[in-house]
Amino acid sequence: MAYSIGLQFVSSYAFEAMQKVDVQCLTALSDPELRLLLPCLVRMALCAPADQSQTWAQDKKLILRLLSGVEAVNSIVALLSVDFHALEQDARKEQQLRHKAGGSNGESILVSQLQHGLTLEFEHSDPLRRLRLTLSELLAIMNKVAESNGEFFLKSSELFESPVYLEEVADVLCILQAELPSLLPIVDVAEALLHVRNGDWFLCLLVANVPDSFNEVCRGLIKNGERQDEESVGGRRRTEALRQLCHMNPSQALNIRAMVVEECHLPGLGVALTLDYKPDTADEAVSPLVSYVSGLLLGTNSKVRTWFSMFIRNGQQRKRESSSVLWQMRRQLLLELVAILPRSRSTHVPNDGDMDEEGGSGYSGLREEFVVKASALLRLYCALMGIAGLRPTDEEAEQLLQLMTSRPPATPAGVRFVSLSFCKLLAFPTLVSTPEQEQLMVMWLSWMIKEEEYFESAAGVSASFGEMLLLVAMYFHSNQLSSIIELVCSTLGMKIAIKPSSLSKMKTIFTQEIFTEQVVTAHAVRVAVTNNLSANITGFLPIHCIYQLLRSRAFTKHKVSIKDWIYRQLCETTTPIHTQLIPLIDAYVNSILTPASKANPEATNQPITEQEILNVFQSSAGGEGGRGRQRYSITTQLLILYYILSYEENLLASTKQLAVMQKKPKSYSAALMDHIPIKYLVTQAQGLQQELGGLHSALLRLLATNYPHLCLVEDWVCEEEVTGTLPLLRRMMLPNKSCRYTQSQLHQAFQMLPSSSPRLMRILEHLTLLSPGDLIPYAEALTASMALLLEPSVPRRILQTLNKLWMGLNTVMPRRLWVMTVNALQPSAKLLRQQRYTQNDLMVDPLIVLRCDQRVYRCPPMMDIVLHMLNGYLLASKAYLHCHLKENPDFDRQSQTVSSLGVPGQTDTMDVPREELKNALLAAQDSAAVQILLEVCLPTSEEQELGSNTDSLLRTIRAPLMGQKKLAGLGPSSNRAVEDAELEGGLLSDLREVQCLICCLLHQMFIADPNIAKLVHFQGYPQALLPLTVAGIPSIHICLDFIPELLAQPQLEKQIFGIQLLSYLCIQYALPKSLSVARLAISVMGTLLTVLTRPKRFSFFMPTLPCLVAFCQAFPPLYDDVAALLVQVGQVCASDVATKARDIDPLIARLHYLKENPKEAPVPRGGSSKLTLPQRTAEELGGADPDVQLCYCVEATFMDIISSTLHGL
Repeated sequence: MAYSIGLQFVSSYAFEAMQKVDVQCLTALSDPELRLLLPCLVRMALCAPADQSQTWAQDKKLILRLLSGVEAVNSIVALLSVDFHALEQDARKEQQLRHKAGGSNGESILVSQLQHGLTLEFEHSDPLRRLRLTLSELLAIMNKVAESNGEFFLKSSELFESPVYLEEVADVLCILQAELPSLLPIVDVAEALLHVRNGDWFLCLLVANVPDSFNEVCRGLIKNGERQDEESVGGRRRTEALRQLCHMNPSQALNIRAMVVEECHLPGLGVALTLDYKPDTADEAVSPLVSYVSGLLLGTNSKVRTWFSMFIRNGQQRKRESSSVLWQMRRQLLLELVAILPRSRSTHVPNDGDMDEEGGSGYSGLREEFVVKASALLRLYCALMGIAGLRPTDEEAEQLLQLMTSRPPATPAGVRFVSLSFCKLLAFPTLVSTPEQEQLMVMWLSWMIKEEEYFESAAGVSASFGEMLLLVAMYFHSNQLSSIIELVCSTLGMKIAIKPSSLSKMKTIFTQEIFTEQVVTAHAVRVAVTNNLSANITGFLPIHCIYQLLRSRAFTKHKVSIKDWIYRQLCETTTPIHTQLIPLIDAYVNSILTPASKANPEATNQPITEQEILNVFQSSAGGEGGRGRQRYSITTQLLILYYILSYEENLLASTKQLAVMQKKPKSYSAALMDHIPIKYLVTQAQGLQQELGGLHSALLRLLATNYPHLCLVEDWVCEEEVTGTLPLLRRMMLPNKSCRYTQSQLHQAFQMLPSSSPRLMRILEHLTLLSPGDLIPYAEALTASMALLLEPSVPRRILQTLNKLWMGLNTVMPRRLWVMTVNALQPSAKLLRQQRYTQNDLMVDPLIVLRCDQRVYRCPPMMDIVLHMLNGYLLASKAYLHCHLKENPDFDRQSQTVSSLGVPGQTDTMDVPREELKNALLAAQDSAAVQILLEVCLPTSEEQELGSNTDSLLRTIRAPLMGQKKLAGLGPSSNRAVEDAELEGGLLSDLREVQCLICCLLHQMFIADPNIAKLVHFQGYPQALLPLTVAGIPSIHICLDFIPELLAQPQLEKQIFGIQLLSYLCIQYALPKSLSVARLAISVMGTLLTVLTRPKRFSFFMPTLPCLVAFCQAFPPLYDDVAALLVQVGQVCASDVATKARDIDPLIARLHYLKENPKEAPVPRGGSSKLTLPQRTAEELGGADPDVQLCYCVEATFMDIISSTLHGL
């Protein structure tokens, strides 16, 4: 403030001495400095201290000695002798009076009517009256401040303006505040002093005499301050007062600046304090001003950013003033900028004419120690211009352009500086306004292109500015201006509003003078790939440029081969995977299959050759067969695998479009795919999901589409068992020499069975401790000898251990393992002919898996392996046929049909028959597999003789139905064998275990495709298997959906099978749906009774009448319908034999009686609820008469129903 100029302020040395009460430092002060601190020192010497120590007593003596020679001390002592209690009471009364009077200057209790001016009254008054005069004046100002509602005013006060009495008024002010702190809070007093002239001087003296109130006063002034201090007189006075306070206490200047940012008030004060700040070390890389302003504009606090940006914008609207803090800041920044320019030898700011003279001179390099500071300055000016809206002056623009076009040394910091300079040129092209400046920029860009490779090699960085140049050039060529803006903002690290129209000049320079599209593509191919590319390498890399060129199809347009570059880059990758690699592969695959234009279908890139792919996987130890030291990283192998799968999927998806263009790219051969350890690689990727980003999920998606047999759910579950915690703990117990046994030792142990069983068991148990990857070398030895384990003398434990090892190998090399296993399990007769199946053979005909040695069907561990392979190959066959149809569209026949008919759109309908044929083939394949497996479940003749238990799963279901078949006396011999087996066979048998395994697989197949269940049951299978399938396949309840359709078939065999199946389902699933289907079945049986001929009636009702017992047992409400049907059947049969000698009427009468009185049926002795009929001879049964036999079957069915009812009661 101009009015305080000439007054002596408290020095920082004196204030520090007061803060620390350093008496020695106080004695060293000059008399003028000591005069300013007298109020506090006098009170310190006269008032009773709280500190009673000897040290303070000595210090107090020194203070008294110091004060003894100062004349002004007497007046201060006189001020302290006043009755301040009475003074405070009068002051409060005056405050009340002012409040009632509305703040008008009327009567005053403190001061009576003044005879002269305030200054003269102060001069002639005693100490008490001086206190009253000052207090009255101060209270009047404080009251006006409280009523001003934030509007600033400057109070003209003769008392605070007279230079003669300033020191005495300051003494009175300090004594008043110290003695009446409740009446005069120091923050309120400080606020009031801002409204009088010399207020900053009074404020500094007040705070110096109460040094512990420094932070409190500063925070209060900041909190009450304006958001933009440069806009008003009050704001500028407040800023100057706080600035003087910080001069007095410089150690707290940065804390006060932090308060300014926290409150978002007085931005000019923050800048001024930064300008005043003198760091202890002058060789800092970045100046305090650059750091402070950059932190405000580039920080994360949007409120602070907006507040300071408004300060910049508002400050520019006023005329340039040397006293303005904003212009002081800009001047300082410009001085710092000029100081680091290569040709600058002094800190003066050159005029525009000076710069024009130097514009054509030769370049000199930017000094290495200034590179970081230059980068920070560039970012700061970007923030000031882009975020805060700073409009640079001609001087600033010229110096900025000189700095941006300077040439730094080849260091990482130099690379960063060049990138920032380039992006600043793009963000603010208005900096280049004259032709000379434009020529300067073009020369600098040409230097960038020339020196890019040297910078990258010398600086030792992978991401140089050359890639950014290429990327920007490609964006300009494809008119992707928004991408350029994103690139600039991400490089600068700030969001700047850049208008696309402002880039038109730069676009012209790039596309026509520096980088034509042909130059871009030719240069991109020559750019070296990034070694060990990973996500840890940030910045703009060659891969970004190649990706953009691939998307814009620049390589195919200019016939530049990019295949080798992409292959080399894929081979130079490591984890964590770079985010641009997967989009690069997708764009490359698209450029191979999709021509750049329809007019030129040959304009495509070349695919990676099979030999190059094999080179990547050959060190993966012969495909899935072994492991060796890998030459290429797992990342490279996974990326190549992703490329192949993505290529094949896109090739199938675009087959029709390619055929229309008479272009058919070659797909990769099956032999190549056999050499790639797909499952092993995916398993490895599963453990590296965090490092691989989205590559693992992308591979799973492609596998599920093209290789569904590698995505079986049971395989994933098995992998959890193999890679879980328990297997890991077991492997930790493995000795260091993990490969104690060789493949030849394992093979010899197999050949010497059964005598070598203990040794073989030791070897197999040791192998279980190895990881699946370490088991790969033993795979051939394990599978080649599997047929030797089918002998009856082989211990079960060896079979189970082999099954466990096989399942472990299946997690890493399933496809090759399956082929070796199928060939090893061929029947011995086939082995003599040396027939070896291939992967393709097994996908074309999955049923080959079941053409194995018959002994496998009674070896559960081996059968488990066979069923696993069968399930996998059935899925593989579906994918194979789907791909086959896609790869071989019938375009010749379609084109002929369309040309002859002339009907547009006909080509789409011609694929329908081929699709139907494929579905029919798959259905036949699946149903054949199911039928073969069901036949395996039937006991052989030897097992029937030995009493094997085929129906052990359904003991509860068949029990109520067995009696009825015995009573009927007409069941097949196989049923009697089964019944005998129940009595003699045990529950634990190989047949039962195989049945469980088969039922589990059939359950999965029926769930996956319910149509298979429908097809199999429409084909039918032996009735003896119904108890097994109903009890062993949980999903068989879906048959209830199509049994009505099965009953509607014209063939009696299908109707009989449907009713028999329904009888077991009703017992197993007594549901409302089962009840409705059972009603339908009874109705169908009643209808057929009226239409069937005599022979067909016998063949239909003899096997179906016993099923009525199950209906009644499951659903008692059906008893009436069943009884009526049985009576009706009996009556029909009786009418046919009425003319014969035998009297059937008594039988019919008995049936009616049993229908009407079921509870009065005879109960045998012994309390058994099982009703039995006397054994009848053939003569009594009517010989071979079908109707007589059917009548007695009806009677037996009636008795079984009654028996089951009584048993239920």
